[in-house]
Amino acid sequence: MLKVKITHRETQTVRLEAVAVSKVDRYLEAGTRENTRRSYRAAVEHFEVSWGGFLPATAESIARYLADHAEHHSINTLKQRLAALAQWHISQGFPDPTKAPMVRQLLKGIRTLHPAQEKQAAPLLLQHLEKTIRHLEQQAGQASATQDLPGLLRARRDAALLLIGFWRGFRGDELSRLQVDHIQAERAVGMTLYLPHSKGDRQHIGTNYRAPALKMLCPVQAYLDWISVAAIAHGAVFRKIDRWGNLADAGLNSNSMIALLRRIFEDAGVPAELYTSHSLRRGFATWATANGWDIKALMAYVGWKDVKSAMRYIDPAISFGGLAASATSEVFSGPASQRLR
Repeated sequence: MLKVKITHRETQTVRLEAVAVSKVDRYLEAGTRENTRRSYRAAVEHFEVSWGGFLPATAESIARYLADHAEHHSINTLKQRLAALAQWHISQGFPDPTKAPMVRQLLKGIRTLHPAQEKQAAPLLLQHLEKTIRHLEQQAGQASATQDLPGLLRARRDAALLLIGFWRGFRGDELSRLQVDHIQAERAVGMTLYLPHSKGDRQHIGTNYRAPALKMLCPVQAYLDWISVAAIAHGAVFRKIDRWGNLADAGLNSNSMIALLRRIFEDAGVPAELYTSHSLRRGFATWATANGWDIKALMAYVGWKDVKSAMRYIDPAISFGGLAASATSEVFSGPASQRLR
């Protein structure tokens, strides 16, 4: 029997190489957003397990997969699954079959035979925001008077969530990732919020966002009231609160944001079914346009990189001013807006 003697130096070299590989894997993983990793894993699993495909795939099998699901899924869902399959092939060192002419032509055919209008969240109306905040202030007052700590915490958290989300035009995932350590706020002056990465920040260089203190519906005051009553000094800004008033250590799950917002609106007597987490961003964009912001100023404030992205969030009726049959422009530039100036 042949015996191979492994020296101490060789063992140490193998260990160092393993450590180096684990570091590489860690940084590669950090280069992709968690939501993207999760959705890509689900897409690859759907192709392999649910549909029965094999990896690495051929252009023909990718085409059959798309054809089988063309009638049941939107074009955006199919494109997301293609992106996941492309990433898998590239990361494993295989040619990318999703770029084949056959696949591109098939996608074009699916768009032609199954046209679908893109669904958009309704913009949060300023009057609905004002009504909801007024309701939350009443709840906070009642909870404080009866020493109901869980009720007070929820009212303060929900008010801060809505006002920061609206006036900063944040998405639900951005709100869920805000950290107290990355926020500086001064009463009656303004606040600065830092996000290490976001959907529009492809290079992960981080972005600073600013919001001014306002005469009413003030995000700065709402934030300071929330962290004061919650006694939060570090970690996530917005957290789950149990029925005894205990705060979770982690931030809210972005996937739970729609249900939370609809519960808040429903409690305030606002038509909750109209709104999603994107309604905060669309609401601000519509308000800003109605109050004279030009598209460049709006893009710079929210963080959009191209005009097409910005226009998806703006209600086109506002461009027609008083000629529009809809009262949208009046809602966003009416008495409440004037009091904010």
